[in-house]
Amino acid sequence: MKKIVFTLSLLILGVTVGFSQKFAYVNTDYILGRVPAYDAAQKQLDKFSEEWQKEIEVKRTEIEKLYKDYQAERVLLTEEMRTKREDEIMLREKDVKDLQKKYFAPDGALYKKRQELVKPIQDDIFTAVKDLAAEGGYSIIFDVAAGPTMLFTDPKFDKSDDILKKMGIQN
Repeated sequence: MKKIVFTLSLLILGVTVGFSQKFAYVNTDYILGRVPAYDAAQKQLDKFSEEWQKEIEVKRTEIEKLYKDYQAERVLLTEEMRTKREDEIMLREKDVKDLQKKYFAPDGALYKKRQELVKPIQDDIFTAVKDLAAEGGYSIIFDVAAGPTMLFTDPKFDKSDDILKKMGIQN
């Protein structure tokens, strides 16, 4: 009987150890904040965004001037001239909206620039996380920057600095 209980205990212990999983977490905001290339990419994106926003504002100012001029001269214009000016103003407004979509829509120029500049950095981080998981035998690595889903984290399981080291960045 003792042999059966002992064997069963060893079997249960073996299965439990075999199914145990290692967990860790990283903070991608912390990591990105220490990657110089990410800071440079963000500055470039901000510059593009600012330039494109200024271009749109200039066009909006022109439209406002056209509209004010139209309002001032409206009583003096014939019906045909009024229609022509209204159509011109609406066409310019449409052009500005199209330009805004071209630059800032979900698939616009800013998104494409972001993919071009930031995605390689994110890919490097993901590769480093996969390598760390393989080397450390981690089943799951959480990202605490993605949202407040982690109620408690023990700092000894934070592998953010290890990721930076894998990427060749010392903090």
